[in-house]
Amino acid sequence: MIGKHAGLRIGTMVGGGDAARVIPQIAVHGFESFNLTFWQTTGTLDLKETAKQVSEAIGEKDIVISALSVFGNPLTGEGNNADTLASWERLIDHAHLFGADIVSGFTGRLTDQSIDESIPRFAEVFGELARRAEDRGVRLAFENCDMGGTWETGDWNIAHNPIAWEKMFNAVPHDNVGLEWEPCHQMVSLIDPVPQLRKWAEKVFHVHGKDATIAWDVVREYGIHGPNPFVWHRTPGFGDTNWSDVITILRQSGYQGTIDIEGWHDPVYKGELEMTGQVRGLNYLKSCRGGDFVANPL
Repeated sequence: MIGKHAGLRIGTMVGGGDAARVIPQIAVHGFESFNLTFWQTTGTLDLKETAKQVSEAIGEKDIVISALSVFGNPLTGEGNNADTLASWERLIDHAHLFGADIVSGFTGRLTDQSIDESIPRFAEVFGELARRAEDRGVRLAFENCDMGGTWETGDWNIAHNPIAWEKMFNAVPHDNVGLEWEPCHQMVSLIDPVPQLRKWAEKVFHVHGKDATIAWDVVREYGIHGPNPFVWHRTPGFGDTNWSDVITILRQSGYQGTIDIEGWHDPVYKGELEMTGQVRGLNYLKSCRGGDFVANPL
């Protein structure tokens, strides 16, 4: 009984243009929400028609569309990112047709410049987008992936470090601007995600279900700059994070959103084992949520 779990649903991510075809195939496994995603652009997709098709695909099932996401660099508009900013605008304008109130993605950054140098452009772009979203009852959430960037250089995202978050939220001080958080991307930077979440939970609007495994023996022997891999992205249930703690902290902060599994990254549960891993992750997260609802005695 989903409604009895205080609104904290467990779902997965699907490609926005393919959602109407994929959702009926995998909803049968018990996913309770879907995050629809686009890479760099929504392209020529008719979002109004797509929303109609997705609604028909869901039918009478107790399933929600949790967020619409576009992952690109809206700050430069260069190359394949030429349509990313316009895609943010389109998703903000059409979110209500999907029943969603979150639009998410990367912040972007000034190519090969530091986070500090990117903040003014971030404030310009997302200050306007935040106002547009406010007018439509939409919240904006930033994925916390570094995309191979550092504090000094990168080409995708500035929202991968808590100091950057402070700068971002000071630059765009809107209540409808927050985080699309997951432990994996913090663990890749050897950040402990649990105390971080305890501090930042009130700014977390959406959670991606992705974990990591850290090979501490490799870190201790070889460090993090050698040729030996020291961390792997994992589907929840196969990594190092205590998701019961994560869900407890989210509940204590009043979180009323979803945890949507970000698949297609696990080094073991991939290929023909992809959905095997995702469904295991789904059921694992449901158990961390408290398992099946049990009514109190009258």
